[in-house]
Amino acid sequence: MNESQQKAVLTVCLMAAFADGGKHERERTEIKNIAESLAGQATINISALVQDVLLQRASLPAIAAALNTPESRQLAFEMAVCVCDADGAQSPAERDFLDTLRGALGLDARQADTFSAQAEAIASAPVAPAAAAAAASTMTREDMDKAILDAAILNGAIELLPESLATMAIIPLQMKLVYRIGKSYGYELDRGHIKDFLATAGVGLTSQYLEQAGRKLLGGLLRSVGGGLLGGLGKQAVSSGMSFASTYALGHVARRYYSGGRTLNTQMLRDAFNDMLGEAKNLQARYLPQMQAQARTLDAGHLVTLVRQT
Repeated sequence: MNESQQKAVLTVCLMAAFADGGKHERERTEIKNIAESLAGQATINISALVQDVLLQRASLPAIAAALNTPESRQLAFEMAVCVCDADGAQSPAERDFLDTLRGALGLDARQADTFSAQAEAIASAPVAPAAAAAAASTMTREDMDKAILDAAILNGAIELLPESLATMAIIPLQMKLVYRIGKSYGYELDRGHIKDFLATAGVGLTSQYLEQAGRKLLGGLLRSVGGGLLGGLGKQAVSSGMSFASTYALGHVARRYYSGGRTLNTQMLRDAFNDMLGEAKNLQARYLPQMQAQARTLDAGHLVTLVRQT
């Protein structure tokens, strides 16, 4: 994609991120920080894009004009849907925004609805694991170490997939991991509690998707479900490893939190997560070959099934 198209897609993503006026200020601040962190990968002034969106200077007709290929328009819409769904099912304000965006981009309503339904299915997947896995609710330390590492490798493999929908699957899989760990220590967690735990640790749901997808977009590694590759590396892409690291760190911090009776305060949780994140980043290179091998076995067309059955 050329820079004009990248700028247009990022603007759409930011508009989607702020479409829900009820978004927590903590998450809004994190979105701004993530947008600024992406600036090092491109000559685009992303901070200016954030201001244009917040001050309502961004124009959908101008964005549509910049997205002058069917593939770029489809990708922009898909990424906007994923941003809206990253923290759960779409709000009425987000649905209105996506309907307006689809019309501005001139996309087929049926195709757009099909993609939205796939994204909603991933976003609303139950946090409790499949029945077969749920039977072993109490894990030994070795079992938990393996579960955390396996989840980190799987999410690292998913991050290597080029499809826009793939990155979105990472968040519900992280939530499922936290659920399993909490249950192992006698806590029956619901989606709301897990979302609060992730946010307290410093992992915003919308901002995490925005960062991971934004890096792939700027690196030319994304493709739309309905279009062709917008860059060439696909499954063999050199990943930032953020999905591996964040999943690994979350798993170990969740174990510390729930094994200790949920006594860590907000600052202690954040410090623990940041310390573990640094350790996880150092491990990423060791496990990259396993992530690449697993990525070759994954089918982006079955992401909904993968999330629901894991």
